Amino acid sequence: MYDTKALDAQCNLFTPEVVASRPTWTVDFLGEKMGADAERQKGISVERMLEKMDETGIEHALLIAPRIGRLGLPTSWRLPYEEVAKVVDKYRPRFSGLAGIDPYDGMKGVRELEFAVRNLGFVGAQLYPHWFELAPDHSKYYPFYAKCVELDVPIQMQVGQCLIYSKDRPLRSIGRPSTLDTVACDFPELKLIGSHTGYPWVEEMISVAYKHPNVYIATGAHAPKHWSPSLVHFINTWGQDKVLFGTDYAVIDFERARREIEALGLRPGPKEKFLRENAKGVYALKFA
Repeated sequence: MYDTKALDAQCNLFTPEVVASRPTWTVDFLGEKMGADAERQKGISVERMLEKMDETGIEHALLIAPRIGRLGLPTSWRLPYEEVAKVVDKYRPRFSGLAGIDPYDGMKGVRELEFAVRNLGFVGAQLYPHWFELAPDHSKYYPFYAKCVELDVPIQMQVGQCLIYSKDRPLRSIGRPSTLDTVACDFPELKLIGSHTGYPWVEEMISVAYKHPNVYIATGAHAPKHWSPSLVHFINTWGQDKVLFGTDYAVIDFERARREIEALGLRPGPKEKFLRENAKGVYALKFA
């Protein structure tokens, strides 16, 4: 049993029903690229997910309602906000919701984001820039950034290299962490979270987080044993208030993440901030 409770700042609802609704590349990517076991590839019930969270000391997780690519493209997919909201309501206080955004939805998408926060209780927005082939500092995102400031909620986004998710549609890696510098300058009140560690530009991600008080790093989708030593040092010392734990489950299994974090040798204070307190503060979560 782990001595520090955790809050997973990036997690996916991955029931068999959700898996069945996703494009076929999902299972191929998890199995072939990420080496996921059969349980994760096929999907698990929410009850089983909660069991796995309990076994690894994860008391709360932020569930993404993702918008992956423009509507109409064969590799694209989105999970309705209402589906995540149902799970959040049924199992509270174990989950909170993050509203995925599609910049091509325009003002309709901005109003849907507002509805998700004000009416469904979502605690932030979430973005995959590579699926839209628009870097984070593109003007199409700016109405969404402005709405996040108005609503006082963070936006979490993948930065760094993207992989090939669908062999039929390889995507360019357009999420350089340095693009968050531009956004942070234009929106100094916006809480920006660069996820996936920024790899392979980890030092660049650290520099942007250090520069701006409103920029943070999240670790989803990267196994801790492969993290850059500079990131581990940042978590453990001068960046102990700036990094949020995440798995991007089902990409990284909860047990593997917790086990490999223990092996990093983090000091107790920074470890507690990283695993729980930083995310709780950034997302203004109210549970004990």
